[in-house]
Amino acid sequence: MSEFIISVEQICKSVSDSTGTLDILQNIDFALKARETAAIVGASGSGKSTLLSIIAGLDTPTSGTVRLGTQDIFALDEDARAALRAHRVGFVFQSFQLLGNLTALENVMLPLELDGRKDARKLATEMLARVGLSQRLGSYPKVLSGGEQQRVALARAFVVKPAVLLADEPTGSLDFATGETIMALMFDLNREQGTTLVLVTHDPAIAARCDRRITIEAGRIVGNSTHANP
Repeated sequence: MSEFIISVEQICKSVSDSTGTLDILQNIDFALKARETAAIVGASGSGKSTLLSIIAGLDTPTSGTVRLGTQDIFALDEDARAALRAHRVGFVFQSFQLLGNLTALENVMLPLELDGRKDARKLATEMLARVGLSQRLGSYPKVLSGGEQQRVALARAFVVKPAVLLADEPTGSLDFATGETIMALMFDLNREQGTTLVLVTHDPAIAARCDRRITIEAGRIVGNSTHANP
């Protein structure tokens, strides 16, 4: 059994068009243990979001692989990768990615229902209460503020108790104060559930709250440092 919950092994990603080949990621290599928190930082266009998509198995590398525990995710077909994500991986996006035709409660219930959980409504209700939205269960995304929508997204991500949470600029669409509140809630939930967190951020203050900081420049890791958080 691997001691690492995520192993990113020599990931390369290139795309080609009529002008030639562009190397987006080159020889990305790192591993994270259970409960570890890691920030992926770097300038726009450095390859951070592409890396996160590959870790999730939503995008495929040109070479290299990613393991969740001992499972090579790219040894699986798309359906099997989707099933693995449903059971083990949660997502939080900058743009929330809520379904507009579903209420807050229905959005959070959805991953549980897809997993066949009979207690989906109870668990989703409890998780929305945990993020402070007990009064908004029947509200649709269009009437929720940005901060409320991101709270729903956090509830949806954590309700399945994922082993891994991937977050792509989770405060990028929020004002500073709301973003601070959302990040505090994300880290609290992460500690409560013992999740391994990987987040992409431009914010050095958010990165400083993580155990590990992975810096990418032009598709290469140029820094991989750890520090103890209080």
